[in-house]
Amino acid sequence: MKPYRVLLYYCYTTIENPEQFRDEHHRLCISLNLLGRIIVAPEGLNGTVSGLPADCDAYMRIVKSDPRFASLEFKVDEYDTHAFQKLNVRLKNEIVNSDLPVNPLEKTGIHLEPEEFRQIKDNEDVVLIDMRSNYEHSVGKFKGAITFDMENLRELPEHLDEIKHLKNKKIITYCTGGIKCEKASAYLLKQGFENVYQLHGGIIKYGLETGGEDFDGKCYVFDNRVAVDVNQVNPVVISTCYRCGTHTDRMINCASPACNNHVTLCETCGTDHLGTCSDACKNDPYLRPYDGTGYYAKETRGYSPLLGYRSQQSSMSH
Repeated sequence: MKPYRVLLYYCYTTIENPEQFRDEHHRLCISLNLLGRIIVAPEGLNGTVSGLPADCDAYMRIVKSDPRFASLEFKVDEYDTHAFQKLNVRLKNEIVNSDLPVNPLEKTGIHLEPEEFRQIKDNEDVVLIDMRSNYEHSVGKFKGAITFDMENLRELPEHLDEIKHLKNKKIITYCTGGIKCEKASAYLLKQGFENVYQLHGGIIKYGLETGGEDFDGKCYVFDNRVAVDVNQVNPVVISTCYRCGTHTDRMINCASPACNNHVTLCETCGTDHLGTCSDACKNDPYLRPYDGTGYYAKETRGYSPLLGYRSQQSSMSH
């Protein structure tokens, strides 16, 4: 049992006054000593936070006591320490950037629980489609899944031609925690795909509940861990070192702040090249010290959760 917990969650629900909710939610997280990244929007709530077990339990209990979030599910993992350096609760137009003309509260693909997904994923009439960014699926994906060369979900319409011949198949979309699939599956339905399903809770829930069978590689996550193990049944490494080509699943952010590319880098190249993806990056005069993790928090000079909250309050009042 590790001393900290990492919570991953989302919920599409109507939030009438998102500015007020953001302020209240920020105060709640501060009171519980949580760190992480949370997005509040008129369409719902999306976050990943870390903290001590008792604080995380209190947070989950308080959030789910709100009728708007009664259906929200938390994916709970263990970690040695906080998975974040700071707390950031932000107000946005969407809880996941997509610009797709859909409303997940109206219609989405059929949700498959992890065990249901495991049982049918290899059927001949089933096609798995990864809805994550290219750097995410480069380090890990489900065996046989279709992937798109896209930076974010906004680019999904540009890739529909690649799967238009599969409209008579059972399409199952998946992503890290399930949130992208709510909109992606809804968009596919709108584009004429009839048999659309989605992995409920995403890769993370699948790993926690089934052991992660047939997920090859690691799962990229948006915190200090960078990438986490999913498959405890038949794990393999599918990614190679960006610099030397040897097999490795060590995912890092390039130590050059001007680059910050997400790449796989073996331990030897990480050490020899100071955590950079190219010689040009290695010569960056602003190179960040490489500590072996390849994770770099955004600038936190003068930051404190409470000051961050006060400054946002001040900006909203002007």
